[in-house]
Amino acid sequence: MQLIDFTESDYPILINWICSEKLNYLWGGPVYTYPLTYEQIQHHCSKITVYPYLFRVGSENIGYIELCKEDENCYRVCRVFIADRYKSQGYSKHMLLMLIDEVRVNFGAKTITLAVFEHNVVALNLYTSLGFKAVSKELFKLPSYPALAG
Repeated sequence: MQLIDFTESDYPILINWICSEKLNYLWGGPVYTYPLTYEQIQHHCSKITVYPYLFRVGSENIGYIELCKEDENCYRVCRVFIADRYKSQGYSKHMLLMLIDEVRVNFGAKTITLAVFEHNVVALNLYTSLGFKAVSKELFKLPSYPALAG
């Protein structure tokens, strides 16, 4: 399992995964409009505060995840996605743990946040199992740990 940088050559993978307007909104929120296009992805992923990753197991592309820099000490997990045929196999947890480690090792963040829709019970359970705590209806936060400080 590995997180690799998401590059322009990977855009078609994401475009194929996001196959409905509803899924587009649940995954991308207001950042993207359906249908997802190369230009939208390029515009968003080229921002210096956005760190997109492809999650790969062996030679299979399993998912996508982003890290967004809010400030020097705080990063936000965004747009978490596992391809349909790999859901319910525990890959989301592995992908998130790898991203948290990436933040700790390479970004030196003291705080990691994320947002999730209230009705997404599976995601809520996963995030709380990883130590994230609800700090508002809109925001979850992973408490500061010495390990996150670098």
